[in-house]
Parts: sequence; C-alpha cells; structure tokens
Amino acid sequence: MNLLSYIIWNGSPEIFSIGPVTLRWYGLLFALGFLLSQQILYYIYKKEGKPEKDVDTLTIYMVIATIIGARLGHVLFYEPERYFANPIDILKIWEGGLASHGAAVGILFALWLYARKKKPGQSYLQVLDRIVILVALTGALIRLGNFFNSEIIGKQTHTNYGVVFTRSITENLQREPEIEKVSYVNVHAKDYKYIYKPMKILVEFKKSFQDEEQLHRYINGRLQNRLLYTSSIREHLSIDEYPDYGLAKLDDGRYAAVIRVHAVPRHPAQLYEAISCLLLFAFLFWVWYRKKEKLRPGLIFGLFMIILWSLRFVYEYLKEVQVDSEIDLINSYGINYGQLYSIPLVIVGIIVLVFSFKQSSKDTAINEKNS
Repeated sequence: MNLLSYIIWNGSPEIFSIGPVTLRWYGLLFALGFLLSQQILYYIYKKEGKPEKDVDTLTIYMVIATIIGARLGHVLFYEPERYFANPIDILKIWEGGLASHGAAVGILFALWLYARKKKPGQSYLQVLDRIVILVALTGALIRLGNFFNSEIIGKQTHTNYGVVFTRSITENLQREPEIEKVSYVNVHAKDYKYIYKPMKILVEFKKSFQDEEQLHRYINGRLQNRLLYTSSIREHLSIDEYPDYGLAKLDDGRYAAVIRVHAVPRHPAQLYEAISCLLLFAFLFWVWYRKKEKLRPGLIFGLFMIILWSLRFVYEYLKEVQVDSEIDLINSYGINYGQLYSIPLVIVGIIVLVFSFKQSSKDTAINEKNS
C-alpha cells in the first residue's frame, strides 16, 4: 500500500504583514542568498589571501547585476510585446517576472566590468570561478521562494510525490464574504492509479451564515460556479460537473461544507531545481576547496555552466508553459524559451572548459621545458 499518494501545498507566500508592509518568503530567501554568499566569499578570499574588502564591492556588483539582468531578461526574452507597449511596467518588479537567463547575462557583464580593474589573482575567469559557486547556492534559495509562491509549477504527474498547489483555490474562495476558512484533506485511496487524485475541500462559513437552506442555495449556486468556471482553480482541480458535498455543523456552531473533488498533482519542478542547485553548490565548493588558488582558471565556471543549464534544459520538459508566446516555439521545435536560452550557455561552458584544460596543458609544457 502506498503511504503517500500526493502532497497538498497550501503555503502562503507571505510571512507576516505590519500595516502596508508585507514580508514575503521569496524576498527573504532572495536576500538570504546574497547574505550567505557574501559570508562564503569572505571565507574564500581569506583562504586565498585576497583583500576581503573586495568582497563588498563584488556583492554590490552581484546584487545590481542579478536584479537588473533578471528583470530585463524576462522583459526581452519572454514578454517583449507586453512591456514595450507599457514600458512603465518594466519597473514594477514586485509584480513578478524575473528570468535566470537574464541574470546570467547581467552577472557575466558585471564581473567583466569588475575584472577590468586587473587585481592580482582576480582575472575575469578567476572571479567567475568563485562567484558561480555562490550563484548555485542563491539559485537554490530563489527556487525555494518560487515554491512558496506556488509559481513555475510543473506538469501533471501520477507519481506519489506529486504536489497539488491549492493556494490559488484558497485565495479565490476566500474572496467570498461568507467564507471564513478553506483547508484540504488528502484522501488516500488504495491502488488508485488515475492521474487525478481524490481530495476534500473543507469550506468553513462565518457564524453569521446559519440558515441551512440558504447555505445549500449558496453552495449549489455561487460557490459551485466559482469552482467550476474559474480558470486559476480549474488548473489544479479536475471538475466537469458540480462536485458532491456534505454539510456539517462544527463545535463552535459554524457550518462547514466538505466538497469532494479530484485534484491535479504536479511535478514540484521548483524543488527539483532547488535540490539540484544545492548539490551543485556543494560539488563546486568541494572542487575549489581541493585546489583553491591553484585552480585552473575557468574550470569551475565551465563545469557550472554545463551542469546547471543542461539540468535546466531537462527540467523544462517537466514545467508548464510560462508565457503564451512560447507555445508556437514548442509546437514548431519541441522546446520552450527556457531550453532555447540554455543551449548557448551550455556551449559557453564547454568552450571555457576546453580553454581551461588547454591553458593548463600549455603551462605544464612550458614548465617542463624550462626545467
């Protein structure tokens, strides 16, 4: 018997609010990524005997490059028509819309500017080798933030670890003034092999809503229509007709409806990428730790580009379409924007890795000749 048939994720993207100020998980994890990266970079520079004050300068370069690059990357790569029609929307970064490929380009450019200062032991490739270790860690935290936001969701799956993202259902139902609270119950059905899984939605009504006949009319009318015809709800529920329900009275006198539906489990693509980035961080840090300042310039950067963007190419097959404009690309070539933009970055990684090994071979030959 399967102990786990699917996972319900109803987490809020918000941690808390104080007046007009709201602290969100995504923003916290984004900032935490840079704070942890800065501390690790202090450690790396100290071990290599480099000025630790340079870490502060690099951190500023990285923060600015990541935010501007990621935002412009989304604007130019994914929705140029929308933003060129309303350029002021480019500044509305709080509405979402950041692209990791754009962040990559921004970081590459910013570090090129930094490396022009020609500091000892900080050539362009040497700086990139250290920074990409931290980019992998920050990427893991950002993808975890995407999970808290219930965004970048995966395609449907029948695996036992599929996730039902219920946040949009909750937000939609709680717009109803009669509803107090919405929760969910995972229904474990033995040997249930269908992709859509049985689930119960518990809708608790406010105390002022007491008349049973009125409750039934409301449930069979407006509530059922909201479930059946709201696209952001239908994305996570398989409903072709009004679902069955039962009405119960709670201990405090309020009423609750238990609505029986079939949920749509999806690949937790955000977590796949978060775990991969965390493992990549550990691997790259280990490579650096073994060699430190004796590291071949470009080795870690080349490995990072090949591994990260190759994995991204694969994971994109498990994700839903992010923007409607990429549907034509998928229909024509079988790949989406994320995969298209990953290909040149993998190629860059291969070129840099080959260059790194060739330079190492040349240096070895020169040293042997001189000896």
